Amino acid sequence: MRFIGIFFRTLKSLTFGKLLKVFSIGLMHPLFAILYTYASFKAFAKAKELYPETNSNNGEGNAFRHSYWCCLIMMYFCKVSSPRKSLEWCEKLTNMHEELFPNEPLETKMDLHNNRVGMDYFMSLIPGVHRQFFESSFFIKELQERTKNGVLIKSIHEEVDKDVLIYLE
Repeated sequence: MRFIGIFFRTLKSLTFGKLLKVFSIGLMHPLFAILYTYASFKAFAKAKELYPETNSNNGEGNAFRHSYWCCLIMMYFCKVSSPRKSLEWCEKLTNMHEELFPNEPLETKMDLHNNRVGMDYFMSLIPGVHRQFFESSFFIKELQERTKNGVLIKSIHEEVDKDVLIYLE
């Protein structure tokens, strides 16, 4: 029930134009909208459990949350659609999220980078596991390892490897 309150508070914070954008996406693909929302709540809860101090700021827990979030989105989408379409929609929705809830440029770079790490990691698993057999626990250990090996960035111009999670102070 707590997540429903968070969901409605989030919607209330949006302008009318942003609300229209959210609802238009939901109308274009309602099942993906539901699965995206469910993945969002699951990722938030897991990151809060594993990284209680840094899950909602720009620290290591946030890096884990974004990458795990994208793995979950991809997992749920792939159960009802092709990996290619799932990847397109995951990218579309997570990019839209960054537009709807804008951050400072460095924070946006971090979020988009960590989202991409999650999507790429999921796609790397596709050849070895049938998409119907994925479970949320598949991703946790590897993403925690990547979180431990994450890189602190301080400038928007810093370059990092594409499979490394990044975080801010």
